[in-house]
Amino acid sequence: MTLDNSRRRFLRSLALGGSALALASCDRLAQGGSFDALLRETEKLTLRAQRALQGRHALAKEYTEADLSPVFRANGTQMPDSDEYASLLENHFADWRLKVDGLVQRPQSISLAELKRFASRTQITRHDCVEGWSAIGKWQGVPLGRILDVAGLKPGARYVVFHCADELEQTLDGSGRYYESIDLVDAYHPQTILAYGMNGNDLPVAHGAPLRLRVERQLGYKQAKYLMRIEVVDSFAAFFGGKGGYWEDRGYEWYGGI
Repeated sequence: MTLDNSRRRFLRSLALGGSALALASCDRLAQGGSFDALLRETEKLTLRAQRALQGRHALAKEYTEADLSPVFRANGTQMPDSDEYASLLENHFADWRLKVDGLVQRPQSISLAELKRFASRTQITRHDCVEGWSAIGKWQGVPLGRILDVAGLKPGARYVVFHCADELEQTLDGSGRYYESIDLVDAYHPQTILAYGMNGNDLPVAHGAPLRLRVERQLGYKQAKYLMRIEVVDSFAAFFGGKGGYWEDRGYEWYGGI
């Protein structure tokens, strides 16, 4: 085993261990803040360990087309249950727009055709799911950092929040809608892309069409699908559970590093 693989296995065990602990301990989480604080400290350790061992700009391993998985499971939502999404899909996403706002100087509304005119990046990487399975896929898309540069970050910007079309729970306050977030270090990582292509074709609906996030040094639940809006913020305080993501609000770690 190479040093790189050893590091990835060590870091992945930290992340998987923390998430499994969270899932197995829902009752204890509900009993008080001390256990939650322990999980948050474990998460910080994972983040510091990965960035200390690998560096901020170290790349996740990339593979060849010969390594592509014959079957790549579609986890989570496979088709958003909303009239808005159905209408966008029916028109082949011609009316879809990616909104970019929040702490930016120049808010954007970008069509899929416009995104495809940006310089793209193609990468073949391994997707590691917190449920314990992995698959290798080929992704094509726009580096997220390029879109953030077009919008221009305002002072105080710290995190990028991804708002999605899929709603996993029917809630009046919107807390059942999927969302995710990363910090600016991961946002500007060269392998962090907004992917509109998979395995040489347009991104399939089950895998997040028309656009999904690929942040290759983190676990699968961070790879938000069905992107509708990107919001740059200085904190998560205004978002539902305040933890920075749909699953994070329900006990997962915010930093799912591998």
